[in-house]
Order: sequence, then C-alpha cells, then structure tokens
Amino acid sequence: MIEFDLLTTIDALGTFAFAVSGATAAIRSRYDIFGILVLAFVTAIGGGTLRDLLIGNTPVNWLTDTLTIWSVLAGFGFALLFNKRISKWEGWLFYFDAVGLGLFTVTGTQIALNSGMSIGISIALGTVTGCFGGVIRDVLAAIKPLIFRKEIYASAAVLGGLVFVITNNLTGSVIAAQIAGILSTTAFRIIAVQYHLELPKLYQETT
Repeated sequence: MIEFDLLTTIDALGTFAFAVSGATAAIRSRYDIFGILVLAFVTAIGGGTLRDLLIGNTPVNWLTDTLTIWSVLAGFGFALLFNKRISKWEGWLFYFDAVGLGLFTVTGTQIALNSGMSIGISIALGTVTGCFGGVIRDVLAAIKPLIFRKEIYASAAVLGGLVFVITNNLTGSVIAAQIAGILSTTAFRIIAVQYHLELPKLYQETT
C-alpha cells in the first residue's frame, strides 16, 4: 500500500510540474486563457496517455483518477498566479520541466514493469511517459521540440529509468529506486544543460 501511495504522489507531482511547464509555454506564446489550460493539460497527460494506450491500460489513467485533473488545475492556477513573479527567475520553466521529466520517467517505468513488460520496454515506456508531453507542448507552442534538439533530454530519461531498475534490483526497495531514478534523471538533465553536454552531431555548424 505504501508503494502505491508513493507512486500516486510522484505521479501527481509530475503532473503538476508538467502542467506548470505547459501553461507557462502557452503564456509566453501569448495564448488566451483557454489555450493556456489546454496546453497545461496536454503537456501533463500526454506521455502517460500514450503509455497507457501502448500497454493496453484503458481507460487511461486521467479518465478515472480525479487527482490527475486536480493536479493539472493546480499547475494551471500556479502558473497564472505566479507567472509575473517567477518569470524573473531565469530558466525556471527549465527546472519545472527537468523535475517533471524525472518524476514521469520513474512512474512510467514502474507502471510498465508492474504490467509485465520487460526491462528494456519498461525503460522505453518510461522515456515516452517523460518526454511525449513535452513534445506536444513544444509543437503546440510553435517551438522546436526539446527531444529533437542537440540538448540531452530523452537520454536523461533513459538513464533515470536504468538507475531505477538497477537500484530496485540491488536494494529490493522501490522507494529507494524511485528516489534514485528521479534524482538521476533530473540531475543529469540539469548538468547536461549547464555544462553544454550534447550527443554527437552528424553535421557541421555553419557560421
């Protein structure tokens, strides 16, 4: 029961973080209030919805879990209420996105494992859960999706999912594995951006 409650809490926090991320992107793109709500919603539930459809977990989670809806609304309200204040914090949207990536990667990987998927497929589904909402957000906000840029994004999710699986197997503690997976994904994403780490390119930059 403890594991289920913790997983639910992690999922709610990830939903909140990605809802804030989506709402803020919409605000910066000068969307109206309905557009802001829609972008907050699809950013928060996009990855989890695709994961649930792929593993046959229907109806998808947010259709039966009111906590998800309330988490989206909380993130939407937070972005509206504090947007002017926290917009002074350079890169705050990036940190919400990095935390959301870590939270959703772990929940996606764990849910896939609990559904009987193999380790490799579970990590892939964790990556989908963590990344797909951001892809939808960026497309609707007319931004080149982070996952397709030179920045390390999906790779951070893969690493976090791998850390979660290894820690769980070594310690037998789901809680320790969740914490390790979240922290490693978030930290790797932040460090990669701060130190300009990137995957190899197949083209030369033009000046």
